[in-house]
Amino acid sequence: MNEDLFSQLFDLFNQPGPVNWKLAAELTGHLAGGREPIEPWMAEEYQDLSRLAQLQIAAETPLDPGAVSDVIPTDRRGWADSHLMSFRYLVEPIAPKFAEGPMSGALAPLGPALLGLQMGIMIGFLSHRTLGHFDVGLPSVEPTDMSLIVPNVEAFATENGLDRRQVRLWVALREIIHAALFSRPWMRPHFLELVERYLDGLQLDPEALTGRLQSFQDPERFEELVGESGGFSGLLTTPEQQPDLEALQAFVAIVDGYAEYLMDGTAARLLPDLARMREALNRRRSEPAQGEQVLTTLLGVDVRPNQEIGTASFCNEVARRWSEDALTTLWEQPANLPSLAELIDPVGWAARVLLPTQNL
Repeated sequence: MNEDLFSQLFDLFNQPGPVNWKLAAELTGHLAGGREPIEPWMAEEYQDLSRLAQLQIAAETPLDPGAVSDVIPTDRRGWADSHLMSFRYLVEPIAPKFAEGPMSGALAPLGPALLGLQMGIMIGFLSHRTLGHFDVGLPSVEPTDMSLIVPNVEAFATENGLDRRQVRLWVALREIIHAALFSRPWMRPHFLELVERYLDGLQLDPEALTGRLQSFQDPERFEELVGESGGFSGLLTTPEQQPDLEALQAFVAIVDGYAEYLMDGTAARLLPDLARMREALNRRRSEPAQGEQVLTTLLGVDVRPNQEIGTASFCNEVARRWSEDALTTLWEQPANLPSLAELIDPVGWAARVLLPTQNL
């Protein structure tokens, strides 16, 4: 990072608001890089494959993709610019905690700067990693146009020796399935409530915060904050937060697992390389890149549960034992979602949710 950028960043510190979004935007743009124009023929192919995905989902699943907006092929910078504010729910509930303690007087702007720094680093790095709108495992704060990041999708196919057209359709299917799930009126508000409940219980570590404040006074240490996982790790502690954390993890896990379950039935005939693509994705998730590490340190924990939870297995078992209709009851109301423990105990979930309505 050059000295001119340092000067610009420090000049941006005195911005109004609980989160320094101007600082975040400048840093995001720097990390995401310049525009990478998408060839018209490639943009058209992505859009055609997305329409095919919508038709397939409508025909083969209980979801209604009609409420989903069109998929927009974009580059890294385009995704970063349009999604910086989409994940504001991850920092805005934390902001009041930074207005207390050592954050007073002349140091007051540093709390918003720390939060803006974190978001700018996260989105900037994620723009080089994520394949689409839902690939980070978390939805945006409100419904937005879905974006497939063309350079990342193409790179994913090349790096794993996969058929490019199959990968394009596979990513479109995954994105539209997730978007269709979140089009249910209660889904997004329920998720945001889970996040807010968890963040509300986080506590700021004053000693760790003091160390971060000292880093802002030293350009070399400040550069280290940008070069590592955002410099946020250890600032927030999570005493007695396990129930709230588990509820959040279970939600993310069942959404992802149900999407994979539907992919098995929807894409098997269209995507001969489906198993290889899933293996490649699992390998990538097992080795999180910088942007994903920032997301983890932002919340203090890894939102994605371990692969051993096996949410796709949960869905397979529920459908096998009690039918596809039983599985769709998951999405009727928040109370029907499985807990983290129930994801490895489908019978326990069925006893709680299905027993009142049918004979098990």
